[in-house]
Amino acid sequence: MVGRPATGQTKVRNVRVPDGLWDAAKAKAKAEGRTLTEVIVSALHRYVTSRPSAHDDEPT
Repeated sequence: MVGRPATGQTKVRNVRVPDGLWDAAKAKAKAEGRTLTEVIVSALHRYVTSRPSAHDDEPT
């Protein structure tokens, strides 16, 4: 699979994700006509704009 050309507008990030989760997310995104990047950015946006949860008070 060939990736999109770099736009220079965002940095490339590295994350560790279990293979099964990555593959399932990639397949679902493709079925929806979305890129995995779009799915991840959308999920991160929802995460940072949501109300704090009980887990937010736990030490890291």
